[in-house]
Amino acid sequence: MSKIKVVQIVPLLSPGGAERVAVHLATGLNRRRYETLVISFSGRVGCDLDHMLEEADIPARYLGKHPGFDYRVYRRFDTVLKEYQPDVIHTHLHSLRYALPSMLLMKRVAMVHTVHNLADCEIEPRARFIQRYALTHGVRPIAVAEEVAASLKSLYGIDRCRVISNCIPADLYANPRTPRLDWRAKEGFKNNDVLFVCVARFAPQKNHALLLDSFAQGPASDPRAHLVLVGEGQLRADLDEQARKLNLAGKVHFLGLRNDIPDVLGAMDVFVLSSDYEGNPLSVLEAMASGLPIVSTAAGGVPNLFETGKEGFLVAVGDLHGLAKSMNALLEDQTARESMGAAAASRARKKYDLTNMIRAYEEVYEDLLAQSGFRNATSLFRETGITAEESLGTHHR
Repeated sequence: MSKIKVVQIVPLLSPGGAERVAVHLATGLNRRRYETLVISFSGRVGCDLDHMLEEADIPARYLGKHPGFDYRVYRRFDTVLKEYQPDVIHTHLHSLRYALPSMLLMKRVAMVHTVHNLADCEIEPRARFIQRYALTHGVRPIAVAEEVAASLKSLYGIDRCRVISNCIPADLYANPRTPRLDWRAKEGFKNNDVLFVCVARFAPQKNHALLLDSFAQGPASDPRAHLVLVGEGQLRADLDEQARKLNLAGKVHFLGLRNDIPDVLGAMDVFVLSSDYEGNPLSVLEAMASGLPIVSTAAGGVPNLFETGKEGFLVAVGDLHGLAKSMNALLEDQTARESMGAAAASRARKKYDLTNMIRAYEEVYEDLLAQSGFRNATSLFRETGITAEESLGTHHR
């Protein structure tokens, strides 16, 4: 039975939001119609995404890229493409710099690039000419938020860019494996503690320094309040030192990288994000699906994810006092935490469940394949024995 071959390409298969979207697509496409391969330019790091692919029986190729520029990747990537002969090539993050030469040499191939952050933040200025050329010469850009689409128009002059919101498997986060009280007991928290959590890499974009300052100014004085930070990154040591200087010992908890995020979120009370800029952060969607109210800066596409005052609170980017005030409000009002959390969970189920994103990308693939001269949909549906509606609406694992 003939299937459409799709390859998802990331620079490194690490536990980030864009990489998780690529894996969700790889594992979620209709198996009766699509066959998928994932390519990571770098070596295997052994995170939960690798295991997700293995459990779903999705092959992955790791090209072993060294840090910095590595010319060998061009040949290795070209070899994999020629072996696999994909019908759709879907790139993420800054993978176009290595992928584009081979992509442009392939015939009758649909090419898609998802822009996961504001265009001027996605890639360094010296490499933007590659993005500009690709996105105006046959590679279809997809923005994860309206703000991202606007940034593409501003930077590259791209009009009418399609927007497909990131989505998550809502049920996974709504039903953690470890009960809330069991997780807390294991990690040393009391049942009546109020836990604020941020899941984000320790990078300048996320501005954890602002979060620590606002927590110190706001909730930290309450003995019940704790701040839980999940992630790793270049600023870890600096944040450790900042927490010490703010006298937050025993109040701020660094959990490192975790493979049990649904369990972690299920044991929390409030999700907090202090980013300076964003695209469409999966961490917010995961927290909403877990039933947590959100406190976040109004960065990038975040304001479109939830309604302030209903599912949480939005504050201006960089607003230390606004973050502290919003966290205090939820610390002191359990009823508000519960009602906003329930509203967040409902919104996540309706708007941000993974099936919505899969369906939207399948539509993009179908459209581009038709334009590229790929065998028409009617003949392929006849080969697979399914209808177009079934292809876009039912996902067989």
